[in-house]
Amino acid sequence: MGRPHLVELRIAAPAEPWRELGLWLDEDGACTVGGVRIALAGGEGGISGWTLAGVGSAGGAIDGLETEVVDAPRTVDPTEHPLGAVAVDHVVVATPDIERTVAALTDAGLAVARLRDAEVAGRQVRQAFLPCVEALVEVVGPPEPAGDGPAAFWGLTLAVADLDGAVERLGDRIGPPRDAVQPGRRIATVRPEAGLGVRLALMTPREPGSA
Repeated sequence: MGRPHLVELRIAAPAEPWRELGLWLDEDGACTVGGVRIALAGGEGGISGWTLAGVGSAGGAIDGLETEVVDAPRTVDPTEHPLGAVAVDHVVVATPDIERTVAALTDAGLAVARLRDAEVAGRQVRQAFLPCVEALVEVVGPPEPAGDGPAAFWGLTLAVADLDGAVERLGDRIGPPRDAVQPGRRIATVRPEAGLGVRLALMTPREPGSA
């Protein structure tokens, strides 16, 4: 079995702030970025679920992550967005028990490409990176279990062809670009005042073939 596909992300937020961000949305409030459908369904915020293909799970939930499973990825036409978004770079999942969450994801058919320990915002965390064809799933949690609560979607990052141009477009809705953890890449964080209902960052594109 090859890498699974990230087919769709469902976001519980209104569509209009995403249009203003510079994503081309259809009449249903959805768009496609790098083969991943992003569906804006209204609500109080957060990623409410995802759709995967090429996994062994029957759907429902994977360690608390609401999951729909389809037989194959959808065929979609490339979309040009005013923002210059070209891919969903990674989806971040937060968990109190990274070993448990990673085990659930690997049981479903994802595979760990890399593990690392790091310091984020002054605290020690462990990160696991599990690639899909279209994007990377990044699972973040404490080095040791810190409770039995479920995993939850934390945020996502879009790759844009011209980060400086995207930052100029968004003005005070985004922070300044800075060096990313990945060598040679840069990232900028969209501010909550943009009203997207989810934590979002923009990043320079990934090198072809990198995980």
